[in-house]
Amino acid sequence: MTKTAATTSQRSATTSVKSSTKTTAKTPAKPAPKVAAKKPAATPGKAVRLARPAAPTAPAASSAAAEPSMRFYYSKALRAKTLAILEALEAAPDDPRHGHAMADLATELLEAGMDYYFMRALKQAQVGFVAEQSARIGMAGAVKLISSVNRKFIMRMDKHQLLIVAQHVRELG
Repeated sequence: MTKTAATTSQRSATTSVKSSTKTTAKTPAKPAPKVAAKKPAATPGKAVRLARPAAPTAPAASSAAAEPSMRFYYSKALRAKTLAILEALEAAPDDPRHGHAMADLATELLEAGMDYYFMRALKQAQVGFVAEQSARIGMAGAVKLISSVNRKFIMRMDKHQLLIVAQHVRELG
């Protein structure tokens, strides 16, 4: 064996001894969390039809109220626009323009929420103009990506699915 090969093998042995002593010196590992059983996936290529949303029931409202919640405040103008879109959808669910309106509304609500949760905190912390602008650019990219995905799903929804989304938005507000 050459001198270089011998030195390399000694280093390997030393490294493995060091790594084995490191692993034994650690505290015992926590047990793995229990994983809930997964629901069976829908058959690919088949559209899932959801039933028309029923009126909200008291048990669902009380269980939702028992859960922790983090909601945000948004402008009165956006609130009025939200209610107008929801009312128009509920009044005439067959109108094909509702998909576009709901997708636009989802984007506006997303922007308002991101601004409330993240930009507001940065402004209050007075991190500075450059940091705020960097965060704003990053969030604009995230909003653009999420909105494009949301738009694709919302535009494919039928009237019953849009009504379910509308009901969910009402429950949030």
